[in-house]
Amino acid sequence: MSVQVQRRLFTVEEYHRMAEAGILSEDDRVELIEGELIAMSPIGSRHAAAVARLTALLSRIGGWGIVWVQNPVRLGPHSEPQPDVALLRYRPDFYASAHPGPEDVLLIVEVAETSADYDRTVKIPLYARHGIPEAWLVDLTEEHVEIYRQPGPEGYRGRRIARRGETVSPILIPGLTVAIEEILG
Repeated sequence: MSVQVQRRLFTVEEYHRMAEAGILSEDDRVELIEGELIAMSPIGSRHAAAVARLTALLSRIGGWGIVWVQNPVRLGPHSEPQPDVALLRYRPDFYASAHPGPEDVLLIVEVAETSADYDRTVKIPLYARHGIPEAWLVDLTEEHVEIYRQPGPEGYRGRRIARRGETVSPILIPGLTVAIEEILG
């Protein structure tokens, strides 16, 4: 006799109720990806420094956008990742009434010291499926930034690798140019 094993996937609402009930605490480093609770890697010092540098660099945009650091972005009923940095459309309430959705995101950045393969194969395609216009993967091990553009249901159609000595300009943020050295340190 064979037994069918079925996985139980969670919705964003159930995920939030687990936190409200104390099943998950603010100290639990998890995110909801396609209905599954995924443990996030501990943040090392190189990773933290890269996020801090990106926060400072992207803050150059002035008052027309919001730099959203390691906070949730709701992507449909079963996913609420916490990207390292997201650049959001400005809203006067700073998203106090609800977490931002795909329509609010101008750019998402994942920083990877040990999680590059997971970010590249799971999170980046998730962002593309939800129409995030641009995603960057800062690979600290390989010392480059992967720039993904042209989202679609099968993933991003455009991918470019930028290395030290090069610059990158987010497509939806006119006038902002960032040197790869500034990101990598």
